[in-house]
Amino acid sequence: MIRKTAKILLLLSAVAMMTACGPQVPQDYTSSDKQPDIYPDYKDVTVPLNMAPLTFEMEHEAEQMVAHFSAGGEELTCGGEKIQPSHDDWQRLVQEAMEGSINVEVYARYDGQWTKYKPFNVYVSKDSIDSYLSFRLIYPSYVSYEELTISQRCLEDYDESVIYDNILCSEEGEGKGQCINCHNYQQYDPRRMQFHARQNMGGTVIAYDGQMRKINMKNDSILSAGVYPAWHPWLKLIVYSTNKTSQTFQVTDPNKIEVFDSESDMIAYDVELNEVTNIENDPTELEVFPCWSPDGRTLYYCSAHFEYGDTTNHEKEVIKRRREVKYNIYRKSFDPETMTFGERVLVFDAAGLDMSATLPRVSPDGRWLVFTMGKYGVFHIWHRDGDLWAIDLKTNTPRKLDKINSKDTESYHSWSSNGRWMVFSSRRYDGEYTRPFFAHMDKNGNWSKPFELPCADPDHHRQFMKCYNVPEFMRGKVTIEPREFADVLKGEATPVKYVPHLNH
Repeated sequence: MIRKTAKILLLLSAVAMMTACGPQVPQDYTSSDKQPDIYPDYKDVTVPLNMAPLTFEMEHEAEQMVAHFSAGGEELTCGGEKIQPSHDDWQRLVQEAMEGSINVEVYARYDGQWTKYKPFNVYVSKDSIDSYLSFRLIYPSYVSYEELTISQRCLEDYDESVIYDNILCSEEGEGKGQCINCHNYQQYDPRRMQFHARQNMGGTVIAYDGQMRKINMKNDSILSAGVYPAWHPWLKLIVYSTNKTSQTFQVTDPNKIEVFDSESDMIAYDVELNEVTNIENDPTELEVFPCWSPDGRTLYYCSAHFEYGDTTNHEKEVIKRRREVKYNIYRKSFDPETMTFGERVLVFDAAGLDMSATLPRVSPDGRWLVFTMGKYGVFHIWHRDGDLWAIDLKTNTPRKLDKINSKDTESYHSWSSNGRWMVFSSRRYDGEYTRPFFAHMDKNGNWSKPFELPCADPDHHRQFMKCYNVPEFMRGKVTIEPREFADVLKGEATPVKYVPHLNH
C-alpha cells in the first residue's frame, strides 16, 4: 500500500512538472479583438536572429499567462505570471522563422477568467547584431555620479558584467569621488577602447591590444582634456572635443536639467606618439561631438555660433540665452597620408530651421548620417523634444525618423557594425529613465518598430533605478578586469606633448 501511494505521488509530481514546463493552451476563454497590452511592447517588432529571447508580462499584472508561439513547423507554449522562453526553445523558433515571422497568441487570466487576445507577430531578420553592448549606468539626477559603472551586456543572452566601477578609485572625503564617462572603441573592437576618469585619480585610460596607459591630456595650449571622442577607423588617432561643461537644475522647465558648454574646441590626439594639436578653436564657435566617416577621410562634427556680450560670467550668460544656442552639422576632409584636415563645410543648417542638431553618427556603408535634433542646446538626452533624424548623404535629404521616435527623448545612438541595426537611448516609457532600444534598417533606409533590450525578467527595467547612457556596440567582450583598470588609474598619468600640427 505504501509503495502504491509512493508511485501515485511520484506520478502526480511528474504531471505537475510537465504542466509547469509545458502549460496547456486554455480551452475556456473569452476572445478579445485587441492585441494584448504587454510590457515590454514587443508586438510586431523585428529582431535579429541572434538576439536573446524576448520575455514579457501583461502591463496590468495577470493571475496567469499563457503564450503560444508558432513558426513554420515549430511550436512553443510558455506559461506563468510572465512569459520567459528558454534560449534553446527561442532559437528553434527563430531559425524556423528566418526572414518570416513568429506568430504569438497570448492568453491572460483575471478574476479566474481567461481572455484570448488578438495575435501579433515577431519578425525575424537574417541580419545579425553585434554580440555585445556597453553602456554607462548612472542615476538619472546626476546627484550620485560617484556611484556608476561602465558595464557590458551580451545581446545573445542575458549575461551582464562590469567593465569598470568608479568606486574602485573613490575615497572618503570631499572631492575624493571619481566620475567616469565617454567609453569608445575603434571599429567595435573591445581590445581598443578608451574612457575618461575625472576628479580623484583622473585621466584618460587608453587600452590598445593588451597595453594600457593613463594619459594626462590637460595642456596649456588646449582648452581642456579630451571629452567626447571619435577613434579613426584604422589610424592610432582620436579626435576629441574639449569642453567647459556645466549643468543647472530647473524648477519650472519640463527639461529638468540643462547641460551646456560655455566653451568648446576640437583636438586630435596621436595615440602612438602621445601628441595633441588643436584642429578647431574659434572662440565664437562651440564645436562638439566629432564622428568619422567609415573611410576615414571625413570628420563630421557639430558647432554652434555664439558670441558673448560684455560679460565675464560666461556660464550665466549661456544659461540666460540657452534657447539661442543652435548647433549645425559640419564636416572636414582628412588626408591620412599627411595627417592634415581641410576647411569646414556646412552639412546641415539646423539653425536655419530654428533647431539644434547634435550627435552625428555615420552608417558603416557611409550613406546615412543619423543625429539628434531638438529646439536648442547640445545635450538633448535631457530635452523631451529630442528626436532622431537622418540625412541621406547621397542626396543630402534630411528626414525625421518617425518610426523610431516617441513623445519623449531619443538620443545617444550607435550603429551596428553591419549597418543594419541601431541602438539608442529613450525615455519613452516613464520620462525619467533612459533604456536601450533597437531598430532595424533595411537596404532602402526603412526602419522597423523599436524594441527594448530584452531581460531575463521582463520586469527588470521597471525595478532598475539607473539610466543607460551612451550605448555602444562591440564585436566581443572587454576582457580586462575592473581591478586592472583601477590599478592603471591609481598610477601616474603620462602628460601629452602639444604640437602645432600632427606628424606623418
